[in-house]
Amino acid sequence: MSIIALSRLIPPPNFLTMPSVGVDISDTSLKYVALKPKSRFNDSREIKIWGNIDVPAGIVQRGHVIDPVKLVSVLKEFKKETKSEFIRVSLPEERAYLFETTVKKDTPLKEIQGLLEFRLEENVPMPSKDVYFDYRILEGKSEEEPLQIAVAAYAKETIQKYYDSCIEAGLHPVSFEVEAQAVARSVIGPDFSGATMLVDFGKTRTGIGIVYQGVLLYTSTIDIGGDSMSVALRKILGTDTPEAKLTKLKNSQGLAKSLDSSDVSDVLINAVSVIKDELMTRMQYWHIRNGNSEERRIKTVLLSGGSANLNGLPAYLTETLGVNSVRANVWENIFSLDNTVPPIESREALGYATAIGLALQESS
Repeated sequence: MSIIALSRLIPPPNFLTMPSVGVDISDTSLKYVALKPKSRFNDSREIKIWGNIDVPAGIVQRGHVIDPVKLVSVLKEFKKETKSEFIRVSLPEERAYLFETTVKKDTPLKEIQGLLEFRLEENVPMPSKDVYFDYRILEGKSEEEPLQIAVAAYAKETIQKYYDSCIEAGLHPVSFEVEAQAVARSVIGPDFSGATMLVDFGKTRTGIGIVYQGVLLYTSTIDIGGDSMSVALRKILGTDTPEAKLTKLKNSQGLAKSLDSSDVSDVLINAVSVIKDELMTRMQYWHIRNGNSEERRIKTVLLSGGSANLNGLPAYLTETLGVNSVRANVWENIFSLDNTVPPIESREALGYATAIGLALQESS
């Protein structure tokens, strides 16, 4: 029940048992991952296929499908490359509405959805008839406590555009899921307790998710990404500096100062400090919203996304946020790095966290 699932909206019973591919659609790319069937004798998984297809500018903007015809072309290219038919698709955090509510402990499951429909009007700024939603029940401390329920909602129009584009391309979407929830499934281990802040540092924006008990309870977006750092660097290095050179500078020198390149680190620190301030604001909001509950206090920050390769970023955020910040292990719930060499290079793999989480949903 952790996903916005088409199975709840348009029942496709035969789809749910078919092998499917995790498809992460962003403003700039379509990344995909599929897993091989799990062996009975081994808890590890293997990657079957993976890849990255460019999404031209103007097709998707801030998660909103602007040009469905061109998105269909991208999806057809994906189908041609992979020969896949069944997919699990990410939904943009920018378009999600998340809220928590409670119901009486003894409320039958069949009645919960009806109760939640009435509460949509209080938490989502549109009529409930125009909304698709899903929910997950959090584990309670005792039998006496009311059921705590996390709800994720989207405008029907948002999901319908993605769904229609997939169908037009000859693909069958088994489910849709908030991208940060998919990231959580990829990078948070089964034994972790407490709250985690997920920071997806991408090319054009930075997505923020806060997860508790494995459930996404808060999401937000900062309109700053790797491209913003590139723009700032070109002001001191020249407007014609190739992106490949800028990426190398970010990943090798990054925030580390040296005598001959302090200007570069200063520019990058200025850009990252804006993100840091935004993260701090949201962290403080989360703690206050939860009454400074120790149980829900953010214990760690996990970084993903291609721009999370910025040298010195985890140490900078650990020091300035006061919370342990590390680059995520996107293979956390697939295989042990002690026994397996990942098929995707580590820097590149950080950009596949969402697609991996979607692929893992099939076995969760």
